[in-house]
Amino acid sequence: RRTPPLPPMSVSALATRPAVCAVGSAAVPRSFKRAATNRVSATTRNRASLSVSADGERLNVVVVGAECAPFSKTGGLGDVMSSLPKALVQRGHRVMAVMPMYRHYDECGTACGHTTLNVCGSDTEVHYFHTHRDGVDLVFVSHPCFYQVADGIYQGSNMDVTWRGALLSQAGIEAVYNVPCGGFPYGDESLLFVANDWHVALLPVYLKAFYHEHMKLGFARSVLVVHNISHQGRSPPDDVRRLGLPDHHQGAFYLDDPQEGACMNVLKAGIEYATKVIAVSPGYAWEIGTDEGGWGLANTIRNAQGKVSGIVNGIDFNEWDPQHDKYLTGDGYQTFGLNHEGYWTGKQACKAALQRQLGLPERHDVPILAFIGRLDHQKGVDLILNSEDFFAHNDVQVVFLGSGRGDLQDQLMGMQERHRDKVRAWIGFSNQFAHRLTAGADILMMPSRFEPCGLNQLYAMHYGTVPVVHEVGGLRDTVRHYDGTNDGTGWKFERAEADKFRWVLGQAVNTYFSHRDAFVGVAVRGMQQDLGWDHAAFEYEQKLIEAKYAH
Repeated sequence: RRTPPLPPMSVSALATRPAVCAVGSAAVPRSFKRAATNRVSATTRNRASLSVSADGERLNVVVVGAECAPFSKTGGLGDVMSSLPKALVQRGHRVMAVMPMYRHYDECGTACGHTTLNVCGSDTEVHYFHTHRDGVDLVFVSHPCFYQVADGIYQGSNMDVTWRGALLSQAGIEAVYNVPCGGFPYGDESLLFVANDWHVALLPVYLKAFYHEHMKLGFARSVLVVHNISHQGRSPPDDVRRLGLPDHHQGAFYLDDPQEGACMNVLKAGIEYATKVIAVSPGYAWEIGTDEGGWGLANTIRNAQGKVSGIVNGIDFNEWDPQHDKYLTGDGYQTFGLNHEGYWTGKQACKAALQRQLGLPERHDVPILAFIGRLDHQKGVDLILNSEDFFAHNDVQVVFLGSGRGDLQDQLMGMQERHRDKVRAWIGFSNQFAHRLTAGADILMMPSRFEPCGLNQLYAMHYGTVPVVHEVGGLRDTVRHYDGTNDGTGWKFERAEADKFRWVLGQAVNTYFSHRDAFVGVAVRGMQQDLGWDHAAFEYEQKLIEAKYAH
């Protein structure tokens, strides 16, 4: 039996840290107290003036993830890492977002701290950079392993990503001691860690193995957010020994999957060790506990059912709002209000501008059907491709924006060549065009086979574009099916089959032509919903408070 490794910073080293005393709600080393009191910055004073949450709690929250917009982003995780901390700050909490430094960002200046971590059995030095934006302490972890993957942040084998995640997880925990944000380190009072997806699912494990078991951070708790359970960090079972964990923690990583065989599974261990587990929608929280939707972890989710919940993401209105969207200026595009007047004026101007930009016939009486997303099996692109006859025999225009599988890209280009009068395919991605297409389209097609939360349907509804979605995950939770009489905000179909998709798409198109006032009513109801982060932040706050007092 080998000797268990010391914590990332040894027990003896931790014992030599200055004693701490409470200043406000942050735990501060006494050696910092006098100097910090004399030089409280404007940002620190602003933090002190923030209102406390409705429950009278003011938490110290450390959100850790592998990407954070606008510094790095490959999908919805980057948006959540950017938006959730800001929303929690607005509720009166002190929040730090910890992420890799893939490049040097000018606003970060020089390093503000450093420490040595024991990463998978090897001593590794990291440096911290800090900046303050929108009330959030943004902390960047600098190490050569991150700079090397700047052009593809998830490149390499699963163990390569696991090693980077192990480093980031430990650096995120140590940041509360080593980054003097505004002169005041976070310390360990009312401390909650929020780890996002499998890349940092080691954080709850390390918190227990390297800290709690060594009488450190004893009251800190961890929350694991599952954005996509299909990505789990699987590798051969023996790889668990490379994580540098004591033997009695290694069993949590073992998964005997009947379909894919035995493996080490990082996400499984994170789920078991986290105080709370949050999926990115209530529907997805249910789905991941089913054999069909759990991707081998259904039993793990069911066994942890008491701590699993779902919260729908929100929209960052600073980025997505037709009333002041920076991309809806020039070239004939216009910003517009969230009402009937905005729908009939600004949105119609955007539709005409979109048609002109793409060389489509400029017609206000034909619906534009849009698809925005990755071209792969998950997103259901094949269901759209198999509906080519529907597009050919109906008076519609169809616009695609995305990239992905080469065969699907080729099929989209082929469809465009066969129907030059009504189909356009933009292969690649443009943030500007995504905003303009969302504003100018009438209907968004989103036939995803599974969709943990989904943001495009939220953006679409906010811009008056009616979603047609497969009834799964967050799509089920956020779109209300219109049946001709109710207060629906879109259309949904139950099974990922091309004929089911065409049937419900036909309902939307028929409503557009035959019952235009009803269609506009569906669109305006979607525009006027509260789709921001305020409610989501309240629900996260409740789960964080529950975690704080959990045993």
